[in-house]
Amino acid sequence: MQRSIFDKLEHMTGRFEELNALLADPAVINEPRKFRELSREHAQLQPLVALHASWRSAQADLAAAEEMRDGTDAALRALGDDEAHAIAQRLGELEAQIRRQLVPKDPHDRSNIFLEVRAAAGGDEAALFAGDLFRMYARYAERRGWSVEILSSSGGEKGGYKEVISRIIGEGAYSRLKFESGAHRVQRVPDTEAQGRIHTSTCTVAVLPEVEDIEEVRINPADIREDTYRASGAGGQHVNKTDSAIRLTHLPTGIVVECQDERSQHKNRARARALLAAKLLDQERQKQARERAAQRKSLVGTGDRSERIRTYNFPQGRLTDHRINLTLYKLPDIIEGDLDPVIQPLMEEHQAEQLASLENASA
Repeated sequence: MQRSIFDKLEHMTGRFEELNALLADPAVINEPRKFRELSREHAQLQPLVALHASWRSAQADLAAAEEMRDGTDAALRALGDDEAHAIAQRLGELEAQIRRQLVPKDPHDRSNIFLEVRAAAGGDEAALFAGDLFRMYARYAERRGWSVEILSSSGGEKGGYKEVISRIIGEGAYSRLKFESGAHRVQRVPDTEAQGRIHTSTCTVAVLPEVEDIEEVRINPADIREDTYRASGAGGQHVNKTDSAIRLTHLPTGIVVECQDERSQHKNRARARALLAAKLLDQERQKQARERAAQRKSLVGTGDRSERIRTYNFPQGRLTDHRINLTLYKLPDIIEGDLDPVIQPLMEEHQAEQLASLENASA
């Protein structure tokens, strides 16, 4: 095993032991968000740490076998030789598994997704094709036990969709569907074609991971400037005689909130903090929406006929994924939701590329 990979494993094993201690710490247990983050990291490291332990055990077994092989007893030497050969094979398999585990994981792989299908070039036929694509993904989701929620849709004049946006809820939805983003091209004779001519139309597909809900907004007290002032307006004689009103300024963002509805400064402060938290949450959600829009644009391109990741040729019953030169003559099954023969090669190609990059960086 390369020294750089061995050092990574030692570091990760040390981190895993540190996480074991942290997850048993009452202070961490009482912080749900931190506990969840550390638990996720622990779960990600666990398979790799187990493989590392198996590799170290195999190394010790190999050393023992080599001692037998170097002994004076002929029978023990033969036994040691057989064992050393078997252990060497086992070590090779473990090292291959370790390399695969070391490939960086997409942090969103386990996420639910937003699936957006839009008709592009081709008019009514593009809208019909968008309907076919959405049904294909919905049936694939059903096969995997996922659920699908339509968030919004705009129907085509002759069927299908001009646009359909859905949410797919299921473990690993993003890991399996993230390679679907891009322009999809269809070649077929539309139902609306009287002359029997083959038309080419396109749709764009965007697959976006669902960002985890922000359950709480952490506000650093040092980031808040608090001003008190005398409330004005209605509120009885007491409200105008004390500095009960609160103004909070969030220094990093410049957001200012005020509250003077209550006579109590304590109550006004609590309401102002709640309002500030809501504003910061809304700002974060807007930021995520902007990032999602930018990601969507980068994923789907323009939807022009010349831009495509995949072609669905109905007269020939052929599907071609142009990114990996994959051609399958089982288009009817694929359109009915049998997508794994398309998705699995894409996942394997992606993993192979990452593994090659990892090994080149470690060389």
